[in-house]
Amino acid sequence: MDEYQLASKGALKLKGCGIKKKKKKKDKEAKKLLDQISKINTDVETENNKKSPTVPLTKAEKSFLKMKEKKQMERIMEKASKTHKQRVEEFNRHLDSLTEHYDIPKVSWTK
Repeated sequence: MDEYQLASKGALKLKGCGIKKKKKKKDKEAKKLLDQISKINTDVETENNKKSPTVPLTKAEKSFLKMKEKKQMERIMEKASKTHKQRVEEFNRHLDSLTEHYDIPKVSWTK
């Protein structure tokens, strides 16, 4: 038992690999930066609103935007109408319809 009394029971300490703790930055500096960024963003938005006068859309642009919105709503409704089970069944049907080109061929030396 005397041999083991001198053994250190803590973690090993390596020379030259001293881990130094980093000091935490104060929240005051972060708050100041966030305030400055928000002020800059609001300034930029107000400048953009002042510089770009509203140009009326042409008839073709209006109809394009209307059709784009309509198609997007149709896609959303189509996705929302199916349950997870229906989507899985549809995916399985799709996989069954694929050719077996990508299947791993059977390799046997005995037959």
